[in-house]
Amino acid sequence: MRKEIVITGLGGQGIVLAGQVMGLAASLSDHLEASFTQSYGPEARGGACSAQLIVSDKQIHYPYVRHADILVCMSQGGYDKYRHTLKDDGILIIDQDMVRSLDSAPGDVFPVPATRMAEELGRKMMANIVMLGFVTSVTGAVSLEGMLSSVASSVPKGTEKTNIAAFNKGYDLGQAMLKARTKKAAARL
Repeated sequence: MRKEIVITGLGGQGIVLAGQVMGLAASLSDHLEASFTQSYGPEARGGACSAQLIVSDKQIHYPYVRHADILVCMSQGGYDKYRHTLKDDGILIIDQDMVRSLDSAPGDVFPVPATRMAEELGRKMMANIVMLGFVTSVTGAVSLEGMLSSVASSVPKGTEKTNIAAFNKGYDLGQAMLKARTKKAAARL
C-alpha cells in the first residue's frame, strides 16, 4: 500500500495543517510510514502553498510526490500548478467554490463545497477540516479513527468539538457521494 497525496491551496487555508493531520494519523494511529513536505510562497496569507504526503506500508526512500494518487485542490492556482502531478487513474478532489476551471482533468473528480460547508458551521477557517473528512471518506488512505484522533489533537484547544463536527460533515458527504455513484453504476447495468 502506497499513496502519494498533494493538498494544495492558498496560505491561510490550513493546507499545511491538513497535511500534518493526515501524516500524524497515518504514522501514529495506522502505524504506517509517512513522509511530509510543505511548500509555500513568501506571502503570509494568500500565496500558493502545498502539503505533500506519502503514506506507505513500506519504507519511503524519497519524500517528494512524483505522481499523485490523490490531489486535493482548495484553490484554482493550486489546481493549475499541480494538476500535472495527478496520475491518469488518480482521484481529484476540489473545493467546488474555489476551483472553477478543470481543463480536461484526469482521474476521478469529486467536487466538494468545503468552504461553503465550513461557513455554514460558522467558521470558514474549518474548510480544510471539512475537506479532510471528505478525503478520508472517499480514499481510505488513512483510517477514520486515526483521523478523528489526529484532528482532535492538532487543532487549537477549545475548538476540538467544532472541528470534529466539520470533519464528520465532510466524511458524511463523501459517504453519500460514494453511495450515489454506486447506485448510478448499478442502474446502468
